[in-house]
Amino acid sequence: MSIKPIPSAPSPAIPPKRQEAMMARAKELEGLFLSEMLGKAGLDAMRGDFGGGIGEEQFASFLRNEQARAIVESGGIGLSEQLFRAMAKAERHGE
Repeated sequence: MSIKPIPSAPSPAIPPKRQEAMMARAKELEGLFLSEMLGKAGLDAMRGDFGGGIGEEQFASFLRNEQARAIVESGGIGLSEQLFRAMAKAERHGE
């Protein structure tokens, strides 16, 4: 007589609307990450005769955020997919 393993209960499916919201949030988080990385890389300030000043300091973050958003919308670096998978796993397991 052999013992058969008990099949695991199927994980509850995540509704499509919830998946869309989770992916949107994951992309937003990837954008924030990329914006910070672009800033740390020094891509937020111009150098030379036309760079500097208080105006540039105040508005450089807007440009950096838009650059990061464009990177995410063109495929990103894969971070949003990883974040989405982690959120989906947590959602299915009730964490």
